Amino acid sequence: MAATRPLRWHVFAITPGSESETEATAANRLAFSACSPPAAWSSGLFDCFDDCGLCCVTYWCPCITFGKVAEIVDRGSTSCGTSGALYALLCSLTGCQWIYSCTYRSKMRAQYALPDGPCCDCCVHFCCEPCALVQQYKELKARGYDPEIGWHLNMERRAGAGAVNPPGVQGMGR
Repeated sequence: MAATRPLRWHVFAITPGSESETEATAANRLAFSACSPPAAWSSGLFDCFDDCGLCCVTYWCPCITFGKVAEIVDRGSTSCGTSGALYALLCSLTGCQWIYSCTYRSKMRAQYALPDGPCCDCCVHFCCEPCALVQQYKELKARGYDPEIGWHLNMERRAGAGAVNPPGVQGMGR
């Protein structure tokens, strides 16, 4: 019989002015997922050809896809442009941009309790950099994020999703 880890709940209090309810809910989800067994990736490592546009952008200019992924994984603390520029700089100066991008794969796996595989994160990014970036991008989309619009607009959309506008005032008409 396989041993299972007990699930633990971590509850974060929301204090006025500290963070929005959406971010607190995301923090609760992350705390729970860190204690859960690993879930599968929503797409395979070599499913990058399902979206030809994303595949081409990532193959020819991986700094764009990386920047979008990094902004969401960092929860908006670094911008898409900053992450993408640093990636491009590392690529042009050293050719070791895969070391930088593999750290974001590790962060993402930790945030969403995703399994390691088919080998360690650095090996995945060293051998299959474009495929790994596409897989990470698609995982964020599957989890309800739109990497195209960045972290802050994603949070605004999530906060506004529960709000319903009241119907307009209707007058008598013929």
